[in-house]
Amino acid sequence: MPREIYLVKVGMTMTEGMVSEWFIADGAEVKKGEMLYALETEKVNLDVDAEADGTVKHLVEAGVTLEPGDVVGYIFAQGESIPDVLPGATSQPEVVVSAEPVAVESAAPMAVEAVVSEGFVKASPAAKRLAKELDVNYLTLQGTGPGGRIVEADVQSAASGQTASQQPAVAAIQSQSSANIKASPLAKRIAEQRAIDLSQVRGTGPGGRIVQSDVENLGASIAQASGPVAGDMVPVKGMRKTIAQRMHQSLQDSAQLTMDMAAVMEDAVKLREQLIREWDGAARPTFTDLVIKAAAKALQKHPLMNSQFGGTGIQLLNEIHVGIAVALPEGLVVPVVRHADQLSLKEIAIESARLATSARNGTLGLDDYAGGTFTISALGMFGVDSFTPIINQPQSGILGVNRILDGVAWEGETPVRQKQMNLSLTWDHRVLDGAPAAEFLQTVVEYLSEPYRLLV
Repeated sequence: MPREIYLVKVGMTMTEGMVSEWFIADGAEVKKGEMLYALETEKVNLDVDAEADGTVKHLVEAGVTLEPGDVVGYIFAQGESIPDVLPGATSQPEVVVSAEPVAVESAAPMAVEAVVSEGFVKASPAAKRLAKELDVNYLTLQGTGPGGRIVEADVQSAASGQTASQQPAVAAIQSQSSANIKASPLAKRIAEQRAIDLSQVRGTGPGGRIVQSDVENLGASIAQASGPVAGDMVPVKGMRKTIAQRMHQSLQDSAQLTMDMAAVMEDAVKLREQLIREWDGAARPTFTDLVIKAAAKALQKHPLMNSQFGGTGIQLLNEIHVGIAVALPEGLVVPVVRHADQLSLKEIAIESARLATSARNGTLGLDDYAGGTFTISALGMFGVDSFTPIINQPQSGILGVNRILDGVAWEGETPVRQKQMNLSLTWDHRVLDGAPAAEFLQTVVEYLSEPYRLLV
């Protein structure tokens, strides 16, 4: 029996996704562990590896929106017979056709006929959604995707006043050339958005693969010109749309309040400097790493903050997995430091650095997003003194990390300069009241003010 290839599920909230790119061609051989296809959801892009050796057969083409767990292809073992019709295939395998009939008038461009099949237009679900958002009639567009299918780029070109038939031939050549370049899905998307030719980008990822930072570094000099300007309408789609929906829903579905409390950071600053010298490049702790460790230890003492509200009960969680919000050009992602309470400060520093780098390179794995029970969001690097973070549901709390500033303490009648950092805690009032929330935050502050306790 062939091995099924599934559309993998990333996190509990994923409801749909697509194979944005097949790395192994239909009928080609694959080795276990090789990159098989690129998964794209509204929040996450990642590469999926093959789980066995054999011959790959595609059941769906790239760009088809499916539910997690759906079969997208098969891997046939060596010597195994490959049927003409794959299990699960239908007599009409093209499942991305439009439900709207097309009236082809004599005045319509002949190019339209290339994408019309028995009264239907082939268009990717993403293209249809974008066309609706931008008020573009995609039924009249010429598709540049596989088999003449209409893709997002066609809709974007039409929205900007340039039809597909008017695009320079060199654009098609560059598109074809870029398709053969090794690059992460996120890097390809950013390059397309910023009109960057991937053939001009030097890859610094594994095996010379182009990653997000490579594209961003090349495009830094033209970022201002290629970005939105006053008067533009910026479409709310993809990750931005998902974040907007979930943040709004979080505020609607829970009773959120925020409080601030200052931690004395004199000893924490000294400890970080000492650890950087002691670890000698093996790890480089950040102040956020200190907060992760302090929060993990505090969650052990205050289990209500490490819980989920279930309507009729509050579920106290057995494990402590701390999510860290990482800012990307498309929005925020929250990879998770798993079992943060069981890790040493050095292990947390190494893991958080890996997660942040992988998030920016678009190489986070499935487990990197899974199971967060509490979240930390840091804005101190932007000079922020206080903010109101929004809870990452179904969690019960999120801790905001602000900048370290020169505060004032009093020794009798004498003012003394002192390193301080504000912490902003947002908690769900349905789960715990202000007093226990303040006790949790006070515990975090105590650990940071006496940072030697983070090492024991």
